[in-house]
Parts: sequence; structure tokens; C-alpha cells
Amino acid sequence: MTTTTSRLLSLLSLLQARRDWPGPVLAERLEISHRTVRRDVDRLREMGYSIRATMGPDGGYRLDAGAELPPLLFDDDQVIALAIALQSAASAGAGVEEAALRALTTVRQVMPSRLRHRLDALRFSTIPAGQGASVDPATPEVLIALSTAVRAREVLRFEYASPSAVGGKPRPPRRVEPHRLVTSNGRWYLVAWDLDKDDWRVFRADRVTPRTPTGPRFTPRELPGGSVRDFVSARFKGSGRADVWPCVGTVVLHLPAAAVTPFAGDGTVEELGPDRCRYESGSWSWTALAASLGRFDAEIEVVGPPELSEAFGRLAERYATAASS
Repeated sequence: MTTTTSRLLSLLSLLQARRDWPGPVLAERLEISHRTVRRDVDRLREMGYSIRATMGPDGGYRLDAGAELPPLLFDDDQVIALAIALQSAASAGAGVEEAALRALTTVRQVMPSRLRHRLDALRFSTIPAGQGASVDPATPEVLIALSTAVRAREVLRFEYASPSAVGGKPRPPRRVEPHRLVTSNGRWYLVAWDLDKDDWRVFRADRVTPRTPTGPRFTPRELPGGSVRDFVSARFKGSGRADVWPCVGTVVLHLPAAAVTPFAGDGTVEELGPDRCRYESGSWSWTALAASLGRFDAEIEVVGPPELSEAFGRLAERYATAASS
């Protein structure tokens, strides 16, 4: 890529990022003269981009929608964003799956080989929303490195910034057989067989720092649960294998079913009368389940099991202590 072409790509990327750009600001961002900015804008106009000059003390530019589609230019980060968006849409269950896959194929065909390789390297699964929490995502380089190791079926070594590390002591690199890269609610995970722990693990990708080179090739193992979505969803729920809550209890709430249903989540609600309903729900622990039931701010009758009644007792003692302190 020549210097001029690279500069045009950067200029186009900036113009697409916001509505109006003062000329001097563009020149400063691109580290070129205002005169060179004007020349590059003219070049983009010749390529089919509709760029309008804006009035003002400094003068500026605006990229407008044109009647014809000009040549598409993507930088590396845009390629990653495009792959993530289209692959996520292909598994969103919104009726656009086939269209998203066709769009991804179309875009891939017109990309230079270097960018096409980066796009092909990124493969992942999307876990349904409502699990996990949004955090800063892993860098594109890490996502590509993890996805590439998954596709190549090569042992992966990486440093893992675990919050359980004590005293800042460095830990030995993890050695895993990477199975799948997944995303849920803005957080990225690597599902892998941990060779040192001799068990399946789910690693947060934003804590991973891959090391090179990768290790030998391996034969993929069968993932428990039948699918990566079921396996990861089970881990999110604190279950070792099946995609179910490990602690499930039933209560009678002194509230109308209509008042409970909007907040029932994946629980079930059964109407018992105008002011009472049966509610079955689950959580990762009995104490967490009891605490979550308190959010309804109503009288509660425990149907079962006994572990749920005991959890309410523990919470009552803790709350009594907190109230008297």
C-alpha cells in the first residue's frame, strides 16, 4: 500500500467517523498540510465519494451519502468489527441469518487477500444475552490469535491475568487445547481443555496474552453438554455440566401473577388467586436464590426444598446483625 493510498484510507475513515471535520483538524490528525487535505479530498471525489465543503471560520468537509456505491475501503479494525457484526447477526435469531451470511461472503470476496485472511481467522459463537456483564473487550489481535489457534487445532500457551493471583507473583503460562471462541454481552471467552488441570475451562479473553509459537496439533475432544452454548451457559449458571441452575426452589409469593411475571427471568409463574402466585426459580447458590426472592418485597412462603428455607434463615441472621450495627 503506497503512502498516498494509506493516507486516503485514513482520511476516509475519519470522514466516516463523524459528520463534520474542520480542515485544520483533519490536517493535524493526518500530520499533513491543509493543502494536501484538499488534494486528497479531490481524489476521493474522483473515486465516487460525495464530500461537501462546509462553511465556517476554518472551513471543513462532510461525507454525504451518494447515489452510487463507491469503492469500499476498510482498515484492519473495521474488518474485525465487520466480521463480528455479521457473524453475530447470523446467529441472532432475528430472521436475518441467511442475509448476514451472504453479506459476509460478498464483502469477503472484494477484500484484498491480507484483510481476507484476517476476517477468515475470526470465528466464534454467540451466547444468548442476559448472561455475563459488559466489560472492555479483548483486542482484535488477541481475538484473531485465539480464533486462529482454534481453527488450526494447535496447543495454545498464554499468560492469564487471574484476579486470584496472590502477591503479584508471576504464574507459569497456561497450556490449553483451544476449542471455541465465544462472546456474550460484550465479553469474550475462550473455551479450552486445560492440559495442566486436566479439565475444561472457560477463560476471559481480555485477560489472555498469547505466547508464540503455538504448540503441536491435537485431536479435538468432545465438549460436555453437546454444544458450546449449552456448556458455557451452564458454567455461567454455576453448573458443572447441564445447562440448568444447580439450586432450584419454589415459593408462594403474596403478589398477583401479573406483577411477578415481568421480573421472573427464566423462572416460571403459576397464578393461585388474585393476590398469590407460585414461583419457581434457580440460582448458583441457595443463599443467592433466597436473596433474589427478596426483591419482590412481599410475603414469602417456602414450598421447598429445605435448603431454601435454611438459606432464608442465614440471611435473616445476617440482616438482623446489619440492622443492629
